[in-house]
Amino acid sequence: MGGPEGRFHFAVDRGGTFTDVFAQCPGGHVRVLKLLSEDPANYVDAPTEGIRRILEQEGGVPLPRDRPLDTSRIASIRMGTTVATNALLERRGERVALLVTRGFRDLLHVGTQAREDLFDLAVPMPEVLYEEVLEVDERVVLYRGDRPSRAFDRVVTGFLAGRTGDLLEVQQPVDLGGLRGKLEGLLSRGIRSLAVVLMHSYAWAQHEQQVGALAQELGFTHVSLSSEAMPMVRIVPRGHTACADAYLTPTIQRYVQGFRRGFQGQLKDVQVLFMRSDGGLAPMDSFSGSRAVLSGPAGGVVGYAATTYRVEGGQPVIGFDMGGTSTDVSRYAGEFEHVFEASTAGVTLQAPQLDINTVGPRLFFRSGLFVVGPESAGAHPGPACYRKGGPVTVTDANLVLGRLLPASFPCIFGPGEDQPLSPEASRKDLEAVATEVNSFLTNGPCPASPLSLEEVAMGFVRVANEAMCRPIRALTQVRLPSHVLACFGGAGGQHACAIARALGMDTVHIHRHSGLLSALGLALADVVHEAQEPCSLPYAPETFVQLDQRLSRLEEQCVDALRTQGFPRSQISTESFLHLRYQGTDCALMVSAHRHPATARSPRAGDFGAAFVERYANSVSWERWWGACQPGHLALRVLSGPVDIQMTQCYFEGGYQETPVYLLGELGYGHKLQGPCLIIDSNSTILVEPGCQAEVTETGDIRISVGAEAPSTVGAQLDPIHLSIFSHRFMSIAEQMGRILQRTAISTNIKERLDFSCALFGPDGGLVSNAPHIPVHLGAMQETVQFQVFWPGQARPVFYVASRGHHADIGGITPGSMPPHSTTLQQEGAVFLSFKLVQGGVFQEEAVTEALRAPGKIPGCSGTRNLHDNLSDLRAQVAANQKGIQLVGELIGQYGLDVVQAYMGHIQANAELAVRDMLRAFGTSRQARGLPLEVSAEDHMDDGSPIRLRVQINLSQGSAVFDFSGTGPEVFGNLNAPRAITLSALIYSLRCLVGRDIPLNQGCLAPVRVVIPRGSILDPSPEAAVVGGNVLTSQRVVDVILGAFGACAASQVRRLGGHARACWGGGAGWTWAGASQCHQMNMGLPSSCASWLRQESSSSASVSMLGCTVSTSTRCRKSMV
Repeated sequence: MGGPEGRFHFAVDRGGTFTDVFAQCPGGHVRVLKLLSEDPANYVDAPTEGIRRILEQEGGVPLPRDRPLDTSRIASIRMGTTVATNALLERRGERVALLVTRGFRDLLHVGTQAREDLFDLAVPMPEVLYEEVLEVDERVVLYRGDRPSRAFDRVVTGFLAGRTGDLLEVQQPVDLGGLRGKLEGLLSRGIRSLAVVLMHSYAWAQHEQQVGALAQELGFTHVSLSSEAMPMVRIVPRGHTACADAYLTPTIQRYVQGFRRGFQGQLKDVQVLFMRSDGGLAPMDSFSGSRAVLSGPAGGVVGYAATTYRVEGGQPVIGFDMGGTSTDVSRYAGEFEHVFEASTAGVTLQAPQLDINTVGPRLFFRSGLFVVGPESAGAHPGPACYRKGGPVTVTDANLVLGRLLPASFPCIFGPGEDQPLSPEASRKDLEAVATEVNSFLTNGPCPASPLSLEEVAMGFVRVANEAMCRPIRALTQVRLPSHVLACFGGAGGQHACAIARALGMDTVHIHRHSGLLSALGLALADVVHEAQEPCSLPYAPETFVQLDQRLSRLEEQCVDALRTQGFPRSQISTESFLHLRYQGTDCALMVSAHRHPATARSPRAGDFGAAFVERYANSVSWERWWGACQPGHLALRVLSGPVDIQMTQCYFEGGYQETPVYLLGELGYGHKLQGPCLIIDSNSTILVEPGCQAEVTETGDIRISVGAEAPSTVGAQLDPIHLSIFSHRFMSIAEQMGRILQRTAISTNIKERLDFSCALFGPDGGLVSNAPHIPVHLGAMQETVQFQVFWPGQARPVFYVASRGHHADIGGITPGSMPPHSTTLQQEGAVFLSFKLVQGGVFQEEAVTEALRAPGKIPGCSGTRNLHDNLSDLRAQVAANQKGIQLVGELIGQYGLDVVQAYMGHIQANAELAVRDMLRAFGTSRQARGLPLEVSAEDHMDDGSPIRLRVQINLSQGSAVFDFSGTGPEVFGNLNAPRAITLSALIYSLRCLVGRDIPLNQGCLAPVRVVIPRGSILDPSPEAAVVGGNVLTSQRVVDVILGAFGACAASQVRRLGGHARACWGGGAGWTWAGASQCHQMNMGLPSSCASWLRQESSSSASVSMLGCTVSTSTRCRKSMV
């Protein structure tokens, strides 16, 4: 029912393609509306237009678009919007200047150096959000000595007490006089927004506050202080957050002002709330840019959490929100799953936000693979069927297959926004793709019969389903069959049954308003206020009183803020969070004690320690203001039986089938529908596939019981559709292994720097698929696997999985196990030729401890200096391998061993084909210019050792010989690179030269014969020192290979000491300038930029084969380095 005053309550979700409006009207009935988010020819703002239409329809009086709307009948408006997201993606925010501590002007430009695409030699970097940088003369440092014995809540002998409890020292006060003139210069150049990011301001904010006060005095319209935007440690994400706030908040404020101008009185007497990224609502005036990036999709998470989770009896729910431009997946199991730090459009934001993953829907056929995403068609032009010249997408494939009925869509497409969907445009564009597919099938290496248009469309739908399953599998380590799949969004119902089957789920829940569930979620969301502050206290009994005191102060702040908005204390509930990490690590989890009440050994606020351990191991009451929109209050018409309105033809596996069509509004409680059938309303289409049954629940929702999939008919023969599906499955296995390893390890190298790799190998030990981790690891892992397990007389396992992680110390002559002056392998730490880490299911801790301490027996050397981390990370690697074994076993159980092994080979053959095509194209290009088919290159190490390469191209076979003869001999130092590292550099370079997305596996090396002289710097003796070969020599090998092909200039790397190096950048190419990034680097920088140059050490790997785990270090000639 409406409010007591009989006014309208609106919830509006402005999505990428459509804007959904959910209105609670006077008298209690509900009106819903869907319109295009962008239609500049017909209206300026979609939410305003949607509200206008409903008011006009309900009132029966025309409301001109060019006049502000009367607000006397509007009680509240709640909105989720993609304004901030779009501004960030398209870089259309405010002009911003960054003010940063002197010496750190390039801090945010350097960032973490993580690369979005490992193999793009141009190394495109996201544009920074700021236009200019001003360095501020000031410096505050943490005091690292003994803390003064007396109280330190005030200045003590030059020290300051920070908010974290740490002591700080002001080495240089802020120079406001010198800064004033610089700020005036910014104003004269038209910059009105500032981001202020000073060192250690999270702990002591006075310098930032002084700078902010000066800027406001001078007339800057917006100033974002990092100490206020997000007062947390880690200056890079804190700085990005402040910049995003300064960049986006003015844009949001302009949008809000424009939205207000569409209403009389500028909404003065209307409660207007905006959805934030964390799933809570905030008043319009306090809606900031850094908290708005996930404003749109957050409403959908709240929607299914408040409906499906309760209806399904508290069973964990996977949210599947599929719209016209992208798909968002998330999870809810009784509480929202937040991440505290995430990247969007190359900007790392340090702010609480719901854990939502996105997949794009565009369709491609590349090198024999069906490819879906990650590109999106966008709201404008949208899919091809929108009649605006857009690309072919999953929506077009569904339309061609008969799974969408154009008559059920409003006529809002085309340039005039007055035409229906165009099946003809979909068929035309998809036929062009089908022609490309069939050309490959008939002329490719394994000729096959051409596919019909429907078979191509069906193939893309199946591949799209598998692509969307990958992020779902990554959401949780709990078995997915225990979850319910909540599908919503305009397109979610079309894929519900297929997604559930692929994930092993047996229940799909589709809300009656699934096409507008994000808007409904806005109606059910809480108004939220949050406060946070940094804290460096250990979580221990002696600090619990202080923690409780600080949490109580934060609670008071939040309660007071909500009471000022008019909420009585009885309607306010609070929830406390602590950002906890294990001592010695830098990967923290934000945990709530919501399910862990206080004990005698915890703070009064709750047992955060138990909550942290539970979450580490396993990876507020709702205020409903609009009672009538609760599902239980929906009025339904009960019929004697469902009556279909028409029959249509839908394409499924095996061909077209007669498919009845039902109107959702004509169905009543208890109606059961056997698949196949379509259930449609004005906002969505639900496809019930053959073998599934849909039932209307008491609340008017649709619950689908997913039947078992028909027995698989997949054979071992190559099929391009199944090749794409298996590519996703193999990649997903490696990705899930990586997540297990990162989550369960404790070292900074693995948890924060992401210096690890996981991969899947075939029965011959050849690399099949890997997660996008460290390229130099992956090429070398294959040789390690094959050396470890192929012993004479031993039966071969059917597959292998392996994980490699960087261990900070394994002994040797210097801490860090990366001595700058080592001359033998023994001086670099523990050496493993082959070591069985797990026997009979038991981790061999005593034996591996002895091996790690063994270097201490060598004069001048020490055993490992960090045994605890070594053992913990090795256990994490074993856990990652066990996960891989489990997942491959499940795949074999689904398809059969022969099929899985066959597609391991097909994936390798696909990579081989791509490399052969690249070699032929390169040779043909040279031949057309009258150049020989032999190329060469040479470069030198710092000591003058040459690295020489001659490449001979065989044009007819698409093969090549890479001959390193003439390369310098093994050196009396540690720049020697074992053969495995040289092959890693080669496979990485070949993948880069291909220039498009293909699997990185052993197939890349199949067309190549490699000649490496024994005893050279690229294949040294077993006793040679090698710590520098991984990071320095491998880089030079990549330079030589790319140089021979004329791909780009050499990288710039300078050795500083040990294997620390200044990575000055990748070389320029024919169409791009050089970039500040190295070819094979893909690890994140530690939290302190200075620690980028700290010493690193050796790596270890563990290789698993159906329950047997073998550990190898990087110190053997046939293993990884």
